[in-house]
Amino acid sequence: MIAIVAVDEKWGIGKNNSLLFSVPEDMKFFRQTTTGKVIIVGRKTLESFPGAKPLKNRINVVLSSSKEFEGAVCVKNNDELFEEIKKYKRDEVFVCGGASVYKTLLPYCEKALVTKIRADGKADAFFPNLDLNANWELKDARPEKSGELEIEFCVYENKNILNRI
Repeated sequence: MIAIVAVDEKWGIGKNNSLLFSVPEDMKFFRQTTTGKVIIVGRKTLESFPGAKPLKNRINVVLSSSKEFEGAVCVKNNDELFEEIKKYKRDEVFVCGGASVYKTLLPYCEKALVTKIRADGKADAFFPNLDLNANWELKDARPEKSGELEIEFCVYENKNILNRI
C-alpha cells in the first residue's frame, strides 16, 4: 500500500475540507499515478471531490460508517477495509486521505509519495511529518517550480511496516 499526498511546509493537507493549493504538476502526478488503481479515501475526502462522486478510472474504496456512495466500494471499518484490499496488489492500492485515514493506514504503507509545497497553506488538517518519524526514510526528492510555488516530489520508504493486512 502506498500513501499519496501533497503537503505544505508544515505538513498541512487541507483547510475546510478543501486542498490548500491547486498545483497542476501535482494533480497530473496524482492522475498518472492512481488511474487504473485502487484509492482509499474517507467520507469527507470523497465528498470534497467534484460533485461528491468517486474519481473516474479508479476503484474507489470509501471508509465510512455512516454513508454509502454510488460507484464506490464502501466499507464501515478497518476490518472490512483490510478484507477488501486483500483483493488487490499492494503496490496498486493508494491511500488518499483525509487526515484520519492517513493516520490510521500510514503504518501499513510501504511507501509515501509526498509532494511538498514550499508555502504555508494555513491548514486545519495535517499529515504526519515523516521527516521526524524514525520509521520513515526519504529515498528520493525531485524539486520543481509550479508558477510561483516551489514544490518537491519526494518518495519515503517505511522501514518498519506493519504486515498485518
